[in-house]
Amino acid sequence: MARYTGPKSKIARKFGEAIFGDDKAFEKKNYPPGQHGNNRRRGKKSEYAIQLMEKQKAKYTYGILEKQFRNLFAEAKRKEGVTGEILLQLCESRLDNVVYRMGIAPTRRGARQLVSHRHITVNGKVVNIPSYSLKAGDVVGVREKSKSVQSIQDSLANNSSVYEWITWNSEKKEGTFVAVPERLQIPENIKEQLIVELYSK
Repeated sequence: MARYTGPKSKIARKFGEAIFGDDKAFEKKNYPPGQHGNNRRRGKKSEYAIQLMEKQKAKYTYGILEKQFRNLFAEAKRKEGVTGEILLQLCESRLDNVVYRMGIAPTRRGARQLVSHRHITVNGKVVNIPSYSLKAGDVVGVREKSKSVQSIQDSLANNSSVYEWITWNSEKKEGTFVAVPERLQIPENIKEQLIVELYSK
């Protein structure tokens, strides 16, 4: 399965945001990477550079590679509504993202691994495709044999996030993807309109 496996702190510093979650290295060096760090003179970015940066940020945030991301954009464009919002909704509806939102894994990268290793079920059946697109009403749970996995227990114990479009039953270790989130409910700091403008050129 293709995925980004490079340095995370450097990418976070590039965007000036901890897009991969809490990161001590990012907190210590909250400035762009490179030999001259903060002292380097950075000229004004072109419109294209700003749009490209926003697309890259979205891709790294959700852990999606270029081909998949472009396919998601094409799907968003075919649907009725605001293309940028639909694109983010498609990203949020991915199984790996919902596993992360439910707190079953502390990061999206960890969530992808749990899905790939067959620890997660959708409507009672094991699904090992991280990009699987959930529909409203789908029930996502931890497979019976995997409920004792320490990393899952630790992640759930430390999770305090609550999202309006997801419900969670801690006894059964399963949750419901109640509805596709509205744009206001998606906490990611992404200017999706810039991505639409980039792909529309």
